[in-house]
Parts: sequence; structure tokens; C-alpha cells
Amino acid sequence: MTHPVLVTGGTGTIGSRVVPLLVQADHDVRVLSRKPGTDRPQIQYVAGNTVKGRGLTEALEGVSTVLHLAGGAKGDDVAAENLVEAARRARTEHLVLISVVGADRMPIGYFRAKARAEQTFERSGVPFSIVRVSQLHEFVLPVAKFLTRLPLALAPRGLRFEPVDVDAVAQRLTELTLGRPAGRVADLAGPEVLDMRQILGQYLAAQGRSRRLVGTGIPGGVGRAYRAGENLAGPGVLRAGRTWEAFLFLPGDDSSSVRPQFRRA
Repeated sequence: MTHPVLVTGGTGTIGSRVVPLLVQADHDVRVLSRKPGTDRPQIQYVAGNTVKGRGLTEALEGVSTVLHLAGGAKGDDVAAENLVEAARRARTEHLVLISVVGADRMPIGYFRAKARAEQTFERSGVPFSIVRVSQLHEFVLPVAKFLTRLPLALAPRGLRFEPVDVDAVAQRLTELTLGRPAGRVADLAGPEVLDMRQILGQYLAAQGRSRRLVGTGIPGGVGRAYRAGENLAGPGVLRAGRTWEAFLFLPGDDSSSVRPQFRRA
């Protein structure tokens, strides 16, 4: 009998894709979330809050591997500390963390919290795997919607993204979770690096709309960091998944049954 895999945030955008993959690999899964669902074959839901440290002792009981996906705008560093402390007590054998590309370079609170979470895992004494991931298509989409809401669409100069498909992320996380602790592994990003004119242009085309794109600057240290590409993956990145354009024209395409092809850039 194998130990269940604990997935924090298992009901979120990524978690809802990872959990079925773990089940398909014949593993029992325990999902920790603030609003747990109804238990199903091989899937058990438990209530908990990683930021507040609630429910972690119970969730980790009998667990050897933890995939930590739970996150938000604030508190990711605190959540990591709480989880690591509970994992030490439970004698967990493998902690897996999803982080963000540029965590240690971008002067933004969210990125800095992710960097501190990485450090907590690295210093935990518990074997770990950490993968930094670029922004999901689902993250870039509301940005595009917001910037094109007016007749003059704002296209911040120097702002580039590497939109990545959620299924590629889920597949990579599943591999890391079921594998041996690997430490910090190669970043994962989408197949293209796109500036905002390209992102917005393709979004508008998919919507059958037209807007005049007006370049605008991003001030201060954040703008300098984006112009320098500090939010972009470096050498050795793994690239996989659908392009931004493919996602826009087929947003509901269920490609979860197709194994993404990873290529090292």
C-alpha cells in the first residue's frame, strides 16, 4: 500500500489538473483546501489553510510526498514556513514547490514572497524539488482583457511574457511529484516570448475586435526589471504546451489527455 500524496491547493487551476494525473498514475491523493470537496475514489479532501497553519498536522498524517500549490497574492512565504514545520514533524520525505520565474529578481512583493518560500524549502532539511513556472495563459488573459477595454488599448513597453499552458505545468509537476527529490530544476515556460503588442494583437484578433494600441511606459524599478527581462526564463529553460494564439482560439480545448512535449531551449 502506497502513502497518499498531499496536494495543497488541489482544487485550483493547476491543482484540478494535477490531481487526476496522480490518480491516473494509481496514487491516492489527499487534497488540502480551504473549501474541501466531496471524497471520491482515490481522492480525499481535508480542510486547511496553509497561511494560517490550520489542518496541516492532520493533512500530513501518513503522507510521504507533498505537492505545494496553494498560493495567493500575499502570504506564500508564511505558508511555506508553516508547511515545512509540519512536514518536519511528520517526517515527510519529499516536498515539491511551484514557484515563479524571476522570483529572486523581480522587485515585486509577490515574487519576493515566492523567493522566500523557495529559501524555506531549501533550508528545511526535508528533501525537495522546486520548479519555477512562467505565467499561465489564464493569468495573461485577464491582463489582455483589462488593457483592451477602452477604444485606445494600452500596450506597456518592455513588458514581455512567456504564456504557458496549464496542462504542460500539470504534467511537469506530476513527474516531479512522483520522482525522486531533485532540488531546483529547470524553469518551465511556454513556447514563445511575446511582447504586449503581440499578446494584445492576438487577443483582439481572436475576439474579432480592433483597437489602436498605444505604447505606455512602466515607471520605476519594476519597469526597469521588466525591460531587462528579469521575469523571463534563462538558459536551460524547458518549453512546452500550446501557444498563446492556440489558447485564445481554442480556450476550452481539453488537451489533458495529450502528453505535452518538453524541449530545452
